[in-house]
Amino acid sequence: MIENEKNPGDDPNLDLFALGRQVTIEYYDCEPKALLDPGRVEAVFLKAARESNATVISSSFHKFDPQGVSGVVIIAESHFTVHAWPEHNYAAVDIFTCGDSIDLKKAVDSLAASLGSANVLVSSDRNRGLIPYASEQRTVDEMIAAPGRYPISWKKEVEKKAPWGVLTSVDLYDCDPGLIRDETAIKRYVTELCDLIEMKRFGQCQVVHFGEDERVSGFSMTQLIETSLLSGHFANASNTAYLDIFSCKYYDPRQVAEFALAFFKGANYKLHLALRQ
Repeated sequence: MIENEKNPGDDPNLDLFALGRQVTIEYYDCEPKALLDPGRVEAVFLKAARESNATVISSSFHKFDPQGVSGVVIIAESHFTVHAWPEHNYAAVDIFTCGDSIDLKKAVDSLAASLGSANVLVSSDRNRGLIPYASEQRTVDEMIAAPGRYPISWKKEVEKKAPWGVLTSVDLYDCDPGLIRDETAIKRYVTELCDLIEMKRFGQCQVVHFGEDERVSGFSMTQLIETSLLSGHFANASNTAYLDIFSCKYYDPRQVAEFALAFFKGANYKLHLALRQ
């Protein structure tokens, strides 16, 4: 996965000196609750830093509303940073070191174990600050290849790919039991959501209770809209809501998820996005 030392072999760039080394790691399929608590995430990163032989100076972690964690551990050799998306069980990690005393493999493995990540990808392993130390001088363009660029805006990605529709699935956990068992409240949620994302409703909102199997009993909801359909199921046994918003008109998936979380007073959510061609 990652090497602490690299054999230069016949590398033609031996006349370059690196001021630092930066590794970026993608932690997918993390344990569902591993990324919700900033205190827990901070403890995980402090543990990884110490186990990798880094010298910890300080740390700072912040929880976003309604969820998400960003943080940094400052080390004498540089830093560990993270931004976590609990709704996707995903954490983006950056380890930067200006010394060779840190065991990077041990740091990567420690984070994987503590976060319960089932899929770890070292997406970048780069020398930073390449300085020519031989007599031959080189330009920056000669020393560093241009990095790739990937979309970070759902709206721009939709505009570029022009799908027929956007499907957002939102799983809300630990909802208010009274709200998800209240037919009137569920219908009010549909009305307010449609107003928020400017979707025209067609016909009446259908809310039906199914209760033969206690494991899945609860209200189910459907609402036709001008651009497609809203649907959902509210599970009594777990106080979980499973919502789907499908539309050929663009809307902001995160706005939809955060509105639903606030409306049903959930503890946290998972977000799944699909572009339907």
